[in-house]
Amino acid sequence: MTIYLPIAELPVAIFSLFAMGLAVGFISGMFGVGGGFLMTPLLIFTGVPPAVAVASVSPYMAASSFSGALSYWRKGMVDMPLAGALLCGGLIGTLAGVMLFLFLRVIGQVDLFIRISYTLLLGTIGTLMLVESLRAIRRTAKGRPAVVRRPGTRAWFMRLPLKMRFRRSRIYVSVLPVVIIGFTIGLLGAVLGVGGGFILVPALIYLLKVPTQTAVGTSLVLTLVTMAAATVLHAEANGTVDVVLALVLMVGGTMGAQFGARTGQSLRAEHLRLLLGLLVLAVAVRVAGELVTRPADTFAVSTVEKVR
Repeated sequence: MTIYLPIAELPVAIFSLFAMGLAVGFISGMFGVGGGFLMTPLLIFTGVPPAVAVASVSPYMAASSFSGALSYWRKGMVDMPLAGALLCGGLIGTLAGVMLFLFLRVIGQVDLFIRISYTLLLGTIGTLMLVESLRAIRRTAKGRPAVVRRPGTRAWFMRLPLKMRFRRSRIYVSVLPVVIIGFTIGLLGAVLGVGGGFILVPALIYLLKVPTQTAVGTSLVLTLVTMAAATVLHAEANGTVDVVLALVLMVGGTMGAQFGARTGQSLRAEHLRLLLGLLVLAVAVRVAGELVTRPADTFAVSTVEKVR
């Protein structure tokens, strides 16, 4: 069964889109990540224009993070003051990202920018995860305990002014690095269509020393609000949100996440990180291949329309 995507201007098989949402939802539930960094490249591979893929993944990310954020909030695992500080930077970063996205569309370089950014981002993240997981597996095989950083160690940004006490997270840090982290996540979400949880959660845990469960719950709140804002801004400024595409992905992703969460609970943490690192690297290599391979049509004629 084929449906027509009005914004992407592309006929696609609805069951293929549904299966894609199901697969990415399964991976998201199994590894505890948002999945936007996988969904956007997959849509590009299927022929969806990168600008439409990035904007249409935003509502998918907002919907997928809503149930998780609500669940963590009910369990008292969301630090609302910390989420508020992150959102101060995150919303500004989202607005800046949409403006950058609009500028790249005007000069006709948005597709190239998205492909290069995904190659660099996923290649770096995947390599770091692969190295760390292999070290953890090697330590476990030799019977060595995990290397844990001493609680008393403090990074240089801990000495910055404007400190706040976040009681739920049991930390007392400057609000400046928190706002900067939020700005970065908002910018990445608007430009690349990623929720940023795979960057934000490690940053909260290892840089700010936030407890893991609280870091995950707070991250979901930031993803929910920034992705909802990105959806509205992309629809208004760029007109690139394909509602039909987003709706099909939402249904498949929601179902797949339930099965993925059950599967992930039966695997060891270091093995999960290893598999995710390999998956991220595989997507990075595939995106990089698109940059260097000769296109089927070496010449194309297109009209540049005035962007609102």
